[in-house]
Amino acid sequence: MSTNVSKEKREKLLSEIEEIRKTLIEKHDDNTDRLLVYLSDIEKDINGKKYGLVFEEHREAVDELLEKNVPVLVENEDLKIDNGGTQNFLIEGDNLASLKLLEKTHKGKIDLIYIDPPYNTGNKDFVYDDAFVDSEDKFKHSKWLSFMSERLKIAHRLLSDKGVIFISIDNNEQAQLKILCDNVFNDNNYIGTMIWRKKAGGGQTDEFFVTEHEYILCYRKAFAFKWLNFQEEAKIEDFKLKDNYGNYTLVKLEKWGSSAHKEDRPSMYFSIKAPDKSDYFPKAPDGKDGRWRVGLQKMTEIIKQNNIYWSFDKKKNSWIPYEKVYFNELKGKLIKSRSIIYDLAETGDATKQLTEVFGTKDLFQNPKPVELIQFLIKHCNCSIVLDFFAGSGTTGHAVMKLNAEDGGKRKFILCTNNENNICRDVTYERIKRVIAKEDYKASLKYYKVDFVPISEQLYYEYADKLLLHIKELVELENGLDFAGNNKVAICLTDDELKTFADSINGETAYKAVYVGHDVFVTPETEDKLTSHNVNINVIPDYYYGELRG
Repeated sequence: MSTNVSKEKREKLLSEIEEIRKTLIEKHDDNTDRLLVYLSDIEKDINGKKYGLVFEEHREAVDELLEKNVPVLVENEDLKIDNGGTQNFLIEGDNLASLKLLEKTHKGKIDLIYIDPPYNTGNKDFVYDDAFVDSEDKFKHSKWLSFMSERLKIAHRLLSDKGVIFISIDNNEQAQLKILCDNVFNDNNYIGTMIWRKKAGGGQTDEFFVTEHEYILCYRKAFAFKWLNFQEEAKIEDFKLKDNYGNYTLVKLEKWGSSAHKEDRPSMYFSIKAPDKSDYFPKAPDGKDGRWRVGLQKMTEIIKQNNIYWSFDKKKNSWIPYEKVYFNELKGKLIKSRSIIYDLAETGDATKQLTEVFGTKDLFQNPKPVELIQFLIKHCNCSIVLDFFAGSGTTGHAVMKLNAEDGGKRKFILCTNNENNICRDVTYERIKRVIAKEDYKASLKYYKVDFVPISEQLYYEYADKLLLHIKELVELENGLDFAGNNKVAICLTDDELKTFADSINGETAYKAVYVGHDVFVTPETEDKLTSHNVNINVIPDYYYGELRG
């Protein structure tokens, strides 16, 4: 029997603390209350988490900024791309601020998140508070985990019940990230880790052996998530036999391979009648008692439909039963995904893809190939895809390319900072160029994160300033451009609301109207709009209600 040594130590320490508490109460003085509170804090720490990731929590400059300011969005209308099709969004700014805004518009609505965060290699790939974290920083891992933790917590809240998040990472933080994600998303929602072969050969800088792979950690939001596998088309040449019912192939009814013995599935061990009227029991490949591929109910159905083909094995002097599987019943071979991805594009291919778009090399270090992101997206039933470490824009490119290939209507939201002008000159420019080159039916709005100061002010003192940035949030939430829109309206004055309500007659395409916080909604107006299934949302309370205090 094992002994929980840590538990014993905790219990001993707690017992000693209780003795100290009794002594303090007996000898009460001016310092007793303070010391008793201190003891209670120690007890809480001792009784805290018994297993998990321990790291020194750090605060970023953006945390301080968000305490004194409210993030808002400002559109750069000069960068709008209007090519019909799906409406997509690119947000420039610190992604923590972007995620805070997305939580107002997309909480529980994102179906798929893919991120390729900094790997924290110590080689100038991770900037924390405007400074690179190098390999000598004794808080290297703690800073990275603090940085990721806050962002992943919001990501979890953004995911829909059928949603999933994929995170690319390498050996530097893979182990720590796995435990962090187990805590944020719950280890019951861990669906696996894929290994992507990012390169073949090379690696002269590797000290011990060539590292050819990276990891992709996969977590679902809830059990509603489904991973889609695909089926090959059934080929006529696969069907060797023919009868009056059509072409068919033969599939052995006895289980082969692993779990083929009677003890593996006792309920699937029973006899059927052979052509010589004898009782035939299934045999495993090693000659021991085996089991059938199907249960008794299915077997009874196969026999009733005369779909057993008996073949006589002269060497074994025994009949062997097969199931007739007809062409019009067989959809094809199910292709199950594998945890190791060998056959997709590599980092070198991704670099070539960027070079083809921009006509210049070395524009972005270690981009991901379009095919890798497509692979993840097409295996998930998703309508909105988010990447808040958008980098070179591969995720947006992959969404548009996949839509063009399969007729999908997926939309994407990309978030990235503008360090070295990456958002404007790389992310945006790539999306713009591939839309023009491939004529993808996709549009894009370019937003930049700004801030409205709120410290030492009452809500009503800055509410009107928030109203100036509501249009962008409404567009983001509803996935639309107000130009030419007939589904959502904004009314910031009483007259605007009255005019809008008067225009609603008979059937209408409008689904919602957003009204200013000081607009008076009369009972008559409310009745008319709700009777036409037009939702009324009061702004900025709709997005900033928590600020009223």
